[in-house]
Amino acid sequence: MGNPPVSARALLTISLCFCVALLEGLDLQSAGIAASGLRQELSLSPQQLGAVFSAGILGLLPGSLLGGVLADRHGRRIVLLAAIGVFGLFSLLTAFAWNLPSLLLARLMTGIGLGAALPTLIALTAEAASDRHRGRAVSLMFCGMPLGGVLATVLGMEGVAASWRTVFYVGGIAPLVLVPLLYLLLPESSAFERNRAAGREDVQQPSMAALFGPQRSGTTLLMWVVFFFTLMVVYILLNWLPSLLMGQGLSHEQAVRVQAGFGLGAAAGSLVLGSLLDRWRAGKVVGLMYLGILMALLCLRLAGSYELLLPAGALAGFFTIGGQLVLYTLATVVYPSAIRSTGLGCAVACGRLGAMLGPLLVGHLLLQGLGSGAVLVAALPCVLIAALLAAFMLRRPQATPAATA
Repeated sequence: MGNPPVSARALLTISLCFCVALLEGLDLQSAGIAASGLRQELSLSPQQLGAVFSAGILGLLPGSLLGGVLADRHGRRIVLLAAIGVFGLFSLLTAFAWNLPSLLLARLMTGIGLGAALPTLIALTAEAASDRHRGRAVSLMFCGMPLGGVLATVLGMEGVAASWRTVFYVGGIAPLVLVPLLYLLLPESSAFERNRAAGREDVQQPSMAALFGPQRSGTTLLMWVVFFFTLMVVYILLNWLPSLLMGQGLSHEQAVRVQAGFGLGAAAGSLVLGSLLDRWRAGKVVGLMYLGILMALLCLRLAGSYELLLPAGALAGFFTIGGQLVLYTLATVVYPSAIRSTGLGCAVACGRLGAMLGPLLVGHLLLQGLGSGAVLVAALPCVLIAALLAAFMLRRPQATPAATA
C-alpha cells in the first residue's frame, strides 16, 4: 500500500496521538484516584503516600530528556511505541505491588515512560500538520490529556477507588493493547524521514548542545525559565486545587466537581488557544494566556461560594492547561525538525522541575499557617515572571517564526 494522502495521514496521526494523550492523562491521575485504597491495603503513612506521588513526577523528568533526544536520533514512531510500552507495563505492574519499594519502582518507571511519550507526541503531531494548521493540530491531540484526567475523576466518583487495582489495570492494559495498533497504523514523521534520507549530520547526532547553537542560546534559556514558572503554577492547581477549595469551605464532593470543571475547561482551552495560534500572532495569544491565568487565580481567591468557584475552576483549567499547550506549540516552531524533540524534551524537563517544586512550596506555606487564599495570591508572581520572559523571548530574532505562525 502507498502512503495515504497528506490530509488523511495527518488526521490519522492526530487521532492516534490523541488516544495516547487520553491514556497519559488517565495514568497521570491514577495514583490520586487509588490513593485511599493504596494507603489502607499497604499500610502507607501520609509521608509514604506522598513519596509514591513524587516518584511518578520524578520519573517524568529523565523521561522527557531521554525521549526527546532518542526521538531525534532514531525516529518519533519507534520511541513513542517504546514509551507507551514502558508506561503501560509498569502501570499494570503497579496493581501487583506488594510493598512500598515495589510500588515506588513501578511509579518511577511509569513516569519515565509517560515523560518520554509527551515530547514525541507533540513533535509527531506538529510535523504531521502544515505550518498553517500546526496550532490546531497540536491542540486537538493535547486536549486528550485533560479529558483523560476527567475520565480518571469520573472513575473515582463511580467508586473505582474502592478497588484501587482497577484503575491500574485500565491504565496498563489499554496502552499495551494500543501498541500493536500504533505499530500497524501510525506513520513516521515525514520531516524526520526527509532529514534522514538527506543524510544530514545534525539528524544523525542531535544533542542538547545543538540547543545552544548560534543565536539560539538565549531563546533556549528563556524558554526553560518560562516553562519552569508556568508549569509550577499548573501543578500547584493540579495537585492542590481540591484541598485549597475545601480550605475555603467547600465539601469534598463540591471540590471534586470543581476539579472536573477544571479538566473540562482545560480541554476547551487547549482547543481554543491552539486554534488562535494559527490565526493570531503568538505574542497576542501568549499575552491572553497569562492574563487569563492571572484572572483565574484572582477569581479562585475572591469567589465566595460554590456557584462562583465552579466557573472559576473551569476558567483556571482553560488558561493554565491551554497555556501549557501554547508553550509546547511555540517550542515546535522555535526549533528545527532535526532537534525539535530534543528541544521539547529539555523544555518539558525544566517545566517538571517547577512542577515538583510548586506543590512542595504550597505545602510549606500551608504549614506556616497561610490560608488557601494566600497560597493562590503567592502564585501570582510566578505568572508575572513567566509572562514577562515569554514576551521577551518572542521579541528575539529566533522567535520570529513563532510570532508569525
